[in-house]
Order: sequence, then structure tokens, then C-alpha cells
Amino acid sequence: MKNKELQKSRMWKYFVEATADIIREEGYDKVTIRKVADRAGYNSATIYNYFSEVSHLVFFASMMFLKEYTEDVAKTMEKVSKPIDKYLLAWECFCYHSFQKPKLFHAVFMMDLGDYPENMLEHYYAKFPRELVHFPEELIPTLMERNMSKRGRSALELALQAGEISDRNVDAINEVTILIWQGMFNNVLNHRTKYQPDIALKKTMRYITEIVRNEKVLLFNDETMEGK
Repeated sequence: MKNKELQKSRMWKYFVEATADIIREEGYDKVTIRKVADRAGYNSATIYNYFSEVSHLVFFASMMFLKEYTEDVAKTMEKVSKPIDKYLLAWECFCYHSFQKPKLFHAVFMMDLGDYPENMLEHYYAKFPRELVHFPEELIPTLMERNMSKRGRSALELALQAGEISDRNVDAINEVTILIWQGMFNNVLNHRTKYQPDIALKKTMRYITEIVRNEKVLLFNDETMEGK
């Protein structure tokens, strides 16, 4: 790496790590460009040479807190062999961690990041490659995809190829399971429910499992929906 590129990489890390420190100490709502600049020892204008807006800093800093989740899902995937079982266990891990730390998962998977390239995760792992060391090779594409619809679809592809779900229902399963999680997640994030994380997990997984295990509940398809 050339000296200029090395310096740029170091500066990028300084700002991300400063943001992470603020999140740890004060919380997500307290992150500002000025605070990050002060913590890193630079002026606010310098940050804009590396990040377009504060949401990008929050996103990259939040990625540093996902290791517990990624290690958990990697370990969990080793317990089963069937793709559909892996899919359900992956959802269970995702629900468990997202309900425990809703602000973190909102920052990574739900927050509006404005007009920014789709390769944000690739950019992060280029700077922090050590975070991928123990992650299963077959799950890396799923982790690198921020779009939840694409993440879920790629995971279901393996179950489809194994003949565990039908081709006509794969998109419906993907969409409905995401909507179920999003509904519960938004309630938890915005304190619109009294459910504790463990109860939210059980209820969400009960619905998701029913959808995945019993495809007959999906009595609609794209053509019937378009006809209404």
C-alpha cells in the first residue's frame, strides 16, 4: 500500500473508531460530526473528505459491534446440514441479536444512508478484514449484502436447490418473513410493545417457522396479487 493510501486508510479508521467510542460511552443519539472530529483530533471539515454524512460514520462504527452476532450465526450454522434448517436458525440468530440491540441493527440494516454506493460492507471489510477470519465462506456473500430482501433470497436459494421449498413460493416466503421481522423489530425499536426480547423472539420465530414449514399458508402468488 502506498503512503498516501495508507494515510487515508488510517484516517478513515480514526474517525470510525472515534464514532464507536462515542456510541459506547454516550449512545447513538449523541453522535455528531463535531464530537467525532474532536475525539479524533481533527476539524469537522476533514471528516467530510472521507464521509458524506454522519449516518455513514454511524453505519461503519456499528459494524464493529456486530462481531458477537456474526460469530453466533457462524457457530449456529454448524449444528444443522439442511439448507432450510440453516435458514431458520439464521433467522433465529438475527432476531435474537436484533431484539437485544435494536439501535445497532437499525444502524446497520434499516437506517437511511442516503445516496451511497451499495458496496459499503465491502468497504468496511477491506479496512477491517480480521472481522471475517472465522466466518464460514458460504455465508460471506449473505453478510456482505445489506439489502435484506437480497440477503434472504440468497439464503433461500440453497433450500430451493435442495428441493425443500417450491420455486413458486420462494419469493413469497422471503417477503413475508422479512415483513414479520420488520413489524416486530419496529415495535421493539420504538417501544411500541411491552414484549421483552425473549418473548419477541419466540413470537416472531413461531410465525416465520409456520410460513417456512407450511407453504400451504401462502395461497397467493404474484399473478393473483396483481389481479386485485
